[in-house]
Amino acid sequence: MNANVGSTDRALRIFAGSLLILLSLLNVIGAWGWIGLLPIATGALRFCPAYTVLGLRSCPMESSSDHA
Repeated sequence: MNANVGSTDRALRIFAGSLLILLSLLNVIGAWGWIGLLPIATGALRFCPAYTVLGLRSCPMESSSDHA
């Protein structure tokens, strides 16, 4: 599993997911707010399966010389 979620994307995912869960706990948006666990998980793991399928990445590519 290679990281494909960059720093800014990661912070936004964790913030948005936390906000959804908070709104759910406050009964503003109902139980659907628990879907916020997904962006929190992808932000924490720095990996998004949807990005892999779509061929996207928001983090810089590692050069092959970094692994020498």
